[in-house]
Amino acid sequence: MFIKVSDLRDLEIININDGRRIGPIKDIELDLEKGKIQALVMPGHTAGRIVGIFGRNDDLVVPWEKIKRIGVDVLLVDLPGQQVDY
Repeated sequence: MFIKVSDLRDLEIININDGRRIGPIKDIELDLEKGKIQALVMPGHTAGRIVGIFGRNDDLVVPWEKIKRIGVDVLLVDLPGQQVDY
């Protein structure tokens, strides 16, 4: 299966452990030596703050091995015990 990075950015990211949406893909970490995706990066939680003015928490990095399924509209990840509130 082949998918473009631009297509990945349009997918809804869902944690299969609690059914919560995690947020959009902000960036992708690549291992250029191996030619593989290492992780997906989602924006940090910004509740109550204006991004860029008052700062924000660290980004959420999801290792590639935590990705369980890539579908047409959704990408399922396995993040047990992860409290992500978007």
